[in-house]
Amino acid sequence: MASNRSLTAAIRPYFEAGPLGALALGMASGTPYAMIAATLTTRLAESGIEKKSVTAFGLALLVYSFKPLWAPLIDRVRIPVLAALIGQRRAWLVVSIILASAAITWLGLLDPTADLALFAAAAVAVGFAGATLDIVIDAIRIEWLRVDQMGAGSGMTQYGWRMGSYLAGAGALLLAAQGSWALAYASAVLLFAPSLIAAALLGEPQRPPAPQSGKGLAAAIRDSIIAPLADFLTRKGAWIVLAFVLVHKIGDTVCQLSVRLFYNDLGFTKEEVAFYDVSLGLFGYLGGVFLGGLIYKRIGLAASVFLSLILMGVSNAAYAGLALIGHDVWALAAVQGFENLASGIGGVTVGAWLALLCDRRFTATQFALLSSAAAILGRAFSSGTAGALIEALGYVDFYWLTTALALPGVLIFLWLWRAGLVVADDTVETATGV
Repeated sequence: MASNRSLTAAIRPYFEAGPLGALALGMASGTPYAMIAATLTTRLAESGIEKKSVTAFGLALLVYSFKPLWAPLIDRVRIPVLAALIGQRRAWLVVSIILASAAITWLGLLDPTADLALFAAAAVAVGFAGATLDIVIDAIRIEWLRVDQMGAGSGMTQYGWRMGSYLAGAGALLLAAQGSWALAYASAVLLFAPSLIAAALLGEPQRPPAPQSGKGLAAAIRDSIIAPLADFLTRKGAWIVLAFVLVHKIGDTVCQLSVRLFYNDLGFTKEEVAFYDVSLGLFGYLGGVFLGGLIYKRIGLAASVFLSLILMGVSNAAYAGLALIGHDVWALAAVQGFENLASGIGGVTVGAWLALLCDRRFTATQFALLSSAAAILGRAFSSGTAGALIEALGYVDFYWLTTALALPGVLIFLWLWRAGLVVADDTVETATGV
């Protein structure tokens, strides 16, 4: 009976309004990313574009890393008329979804072999619109969640992100197999609908008022940009935390941005990738998200983050094994299943920690800083050199390199943990002063 009550208590938060809203928002967040990550790589490889050019399209994803540059606008600026009708956060949600829908549809209508430069511009437009949507979504879902819901909310966000990226990615591959990339991209915009429904039902999130130091441009810059950054960077240990955030996903990001190119070179068909990677891999990820929530409750945030970092590093090494095995659908399923399990656990634990580090007066700006910093080095490295490294090293040694790149993040986090600079539980009292 006690175990049943414990399991019920662990599951209950996933069915509360805030985490369910985070699920819907996560679906919207995963859609633009999928259209310029795995799906775009498959499309370019199929068109005969050389590897260096394919991996260079990772620059479209690099746009996500510059979110802090315009996140303060979303924290401060009210969209005329619309904000008065539905609130500042929800007005930005509507506008960013319109932008993302237009950019995705445009990308789907273009032919990369006809004008690669224009195609690249459209990919960057999707990246910018998707990054803007992410800023809004992260702010809303963190502000919807109570502190005790942060673990479940982080898990549901990851569930939603994976569902959105799965439906967009697998759907695009299957529709493209019938000969219509344009229809595949246009259909993806339907995945934005659940976030709009959730926003209508849950309402405008409540948050503390941001500081107002005066009028004029100088005061606006100070309140919008300097105040959020100063609040975070003047905390004890903040620079070490930021260093961890910068390096902990390098190996995983470099690894994942080349995976679909890897599958294409191993001879996997679009249907095999859609089923064994995307479809079966989804169950591994969903299981990892749920397991991550249980681990979070059982061993605490710091220990669960450390465990997830180890698992994500090991998952990179599994791709080196697949490169040795070659075209084998069961090996593909096993490797991708383990990768998704590890990613699900890490998404919950690391995501919850980053959310707890944010002051709700500056949610959009601070979370944009942390989330973009988490991928900027990996995306820059992969976009600039991954294709050349694959050609020079081969896939086996390349994936061993991505495994080695995961080690600095593990070591820095271990130091932070031992120094007492990691959130220990679901409270917001930390050694970093949050």
